[in-house]
Amino acid sequence: MDFGEVLRRRRMVRRYDGRPVADEVLRRVLAAALRAPSAGNSQGRDLLVLRAPEDRGAFWELTTRGRPGPAGAWLAGMRTAPVLVLLLADPGAYAERYALPDKPGPDRDAASWEVPWPEVDTGMSALLVLLAAVDEGLGACLFGVPSAARDALRERFAVPAGRRFVAAVAVGHPAPGEASRPSRPHRRTLADSAHDGAFGAPWPA
Repeated sequence: MDFGEVLRRRRMVRRYDGRPVADEVLRRVLAAALRAPSAGNSQGRDLLVLRAPEDRGAFWELTTRGRPGPAGAWLAGMRTAPVLVLLLADPGAYAERYALPDKPGPDRDAASWEVPWPEVDTGMSALLVLLAAVDEGLGACLFGVPSAARDALRERFAVPAGRRFVAAVAVGHPAPGEASRPSRPHRRTLADSAHDGAFGAPWPA
């Protein structure tokens, strides 16, 4: 698919038709995530892929436990996704990379970084999953992992203590009409987002 078309079609899909995602298609979607840039080429991210019904069920049970009231439409729709990809940042990989001799200077101590590059880079991998899903004719939705559920998720899925949960992405075939559902009424434009040379200087029309 043309890249511009991928961008135009990219939206958060919150309901799926239940069909499984073919292994080869999913492999290409996941491989796209590994093309994201990373500080120092540290590549400190992991993809925890949940495909088995019991694994997806455990994820939703652990992340919605104690949720007040009945399950809403969002949750009911998201539970129809046949694939969940949990994106994990590995800060230790960055600390090791920046301790090497070719990385001298003030950035050697990754713990002092003002910008949390492990999470930023892992977020870029999440975006590539979203775009690759569209390119494969699929839908996807990025969402957060509740802090209260993270210890239980670590135990259930053997996630090492050094990994940080950044986000999750649901992937699957969109339910009828879902992929063409209108997005929010107003999307910010270059006119109110881009600053030409100095903050507040309008971008030329």
